[in-house]
Amino acid sequence: MGETGFIEGHNVAVEYRSAEGQYNRLPALAADLVRRNVNVIAATGTPTGLPAKAATSTIPIVFVTGSDPVEQGLVPGLDRPGGNLTGATTLAVELGQKRMEFLHEMVPGTTLTAVLVNQKGPNLASVLRDLEGAARTLNLPIQVFHASNDSELDTAFSSIVSAGAGALVIGTDTFFNSKSAPLAELAIRHKLPAVYQYREFVAAGGLMSYAGSITDAYRVAGVYTGRILKGEKPANLPVQQSTKAELFINLKTANALGLTVPPTLLARADEVIE
Repeated sequence: MGETGFIEGHNVAVEYRSAEGQYNRLPALAADLVRRNVNVIAATGTPTGLPAKAATSTIPIVFVTGSDPVEQGLVPGLDRPGGNLTGATTLAVELGQKRMEFLHEMVPGTTLTAVLVNQKGPNLASVLRDLEGAARTLNLPIQVFHASNDSELDTAFSSIVSAGAGALVIGTDTFFNSKSAPLAELAIRHKLPAVYQYREFVAAGGLMSYAGSITDAYRVAGVYTGRILKGEKPANLPVQQSTKAELFINLKTANALGLTVPPTLLARADEVIE
C-alpha cells in the first residue's frame, strides 16, 4: 500500500513495490496520492513510477528503478529528465550475463540452465534480450519459464525440475523482488542452485545474488527528495546511474546443495553468509 509521511512539514507519499495481484490497483493508488496533494511521490520500481507519471504532471516524482528509465518511458533523457520526474537507477537488467557467468562458475557441469521471467512484467523484453544474449555469448543452453503469481511460481519450479535444468537464473522483476523468501525456499526445496539480483534473496536462503547497490540508489533518491522539498525542480536533477555492483553468496546453502564455492567467487564476494 501507499504510505504518507512528513519531512519537515512536507507531505511525502511513498508508493509500494507492487506484488501479486496489485498491478491493476496502481493507477487508482497513484490517483489517490494526487488527490491528497502530496509534495513529493517516491516510487520504487517502474511499475509504480509509470502510473504515478500518468496521474500527475505537476507533483514531483522521485523513482528508483533497475530498468532503463528512458526505454521504459519514465523520462525522455537521463541528463535532462525534464517534466516532473527524476531519480536513480541500479545496475540490474544489464548484469544478466554476469549472473549467468557466476552461476556457471559455481555449477560448471550444468547442461541446461533455466531462466525464470515474469511474462506480465514491464521489463520482460529487456530481461529476455539480456539473458538470451548472455546465453549465446557463453554458449550455454537455456530454457525460459514464466511466472507472474504465487501459484505459477510453484508450477514453474516443478516444470524446471522436470525439464532437467541444473541451475536457475531468476530474471529481474518487481514481482520477484517481493518474493525473495518464497523464491529462495522453492530453490532449496527443489535443490536448484539459483542466482537473483538482490541480497534479500541470499539472506532468505538463496544461493547467490549480483546487482547494483540498492542502498546507493535509495540514498540518491532520498537526497533528491530533500532537494526537491527545498525548492529544486526534478527537471534540473539528472537521473543518477549507480555503477557499483555487489555479489552475495550463501555458503550454508552452497554446502546444503553439495557445491564447493570456487575461491575466485569467494574473493569477489562483497559478503559471504555462513
